[in-house]
Amino acid sequence: SPLMKRILLSVACLAAGVSQAQVKWDLPTGYAANTFQTQNNQQFAKEVDELTGGKLKITLHPGGSLYKANEIKRAVQTGQVPAAEFILSGAANENALYGVDSVPFLASSYADAWRLYQVARPAQEKLLASQGMKLLYSVAWPGQSLYSNKPIQTPADLVGTKMRAYNPTSTRIAQLLKAQPVTIQLSELGQALATNTVNNFLTSSASGVESKLYEQIKYFYPVNAWLPRNATVVNQKAFDSLDKSLQDAVLKAAAAAEKRGWESSERLDKEYLKELAAKGMTVAEPSDALKKEFARIGTTMTEEWVKAAGADGKAIVDAYHKR
Repeated sequence: SPLMKRILLSVACLAAGVSQAQVKWDLPTGYAANTFQTQNNQQFAKEVDELTGGKLKITLHPGGSLYKANEIKRAVQTGQVPAAEFILSGAANENALYGVDSVPFLASSYADAWRLYQVARPAQEKLLASQGMKLLYSVAWPGQSLYSNKPIQTPADLVGTKMRAYNPTSTRIAQLLKAQPVTIQLSELGQALATNTVNNFLTSSASGVESKLYEQIKYFYPVNAWLPRNATVVNQKAFDSLDKSLQDAVLKAAAAAEKRGWESSERLDKEYLKELAAKGMTVAEPSDALKKEFARIGTTMTEEWVKAAGADGKAIVDAYHKR
């Protein structure tokens, strides 16, 4: 009957609509919209949209707007959000393997940081998988360098100063330098400097420009202590629920994002250093005394990290040193 045909037709249309239904993912990050990492994620979302013909829409939530920075990993791990970006070393206290890229003075250049990432990646992917996450891509920030409100000539100049810490590594460095670690999120750093709650800290040239730290701090030493990596991950169940063509699109866009992210990071680091100097900061090579002290700390902390990370950690450091 015509009525039956119409009913069957509308059922068929509904079924087609379901299979073509748009998938929507939220992707929270703790980083501000103007950071190159967030912009890289934005480009990733745009490419996924294009590659899937709009079937997978990823909405970015920068600046800790959906979840606070320190809640993001748990949110994606437990499936509260399908995808997310976080700094790997922020989770080093739950497993040392998350902190491989923030072992100080182990990898102090882009080439070395990339090599360290390649040897560490299988172990880190396995660890993420054990927590229900799949790594999409990981991009290094510019090296963590020393900002100070006073000139630093020797290690003695750091003794007793208030040094910003944001993870176990930065806390331990402060202790080894005989400074006093103060835990402050990047978003609160300006305020902490204004009130003299913090005298110095290690962070990237990128943060110096993006957070306008040059307005409050005058000395910069490019020590490149380590190049910490952010990871953009997806909840494994969310990924598995996509059909194959959508999965392929996500992985293709992810590979492009990783390449683009590393290239941007290295290019921008050079630009940011120029900008810090142009904004009136004194950008100076660290003294030999300071370099020697940092190398000593590096050796100590690499040994400590290998102990904490066990066989996997030792294998990574050994493979990395076999240039």
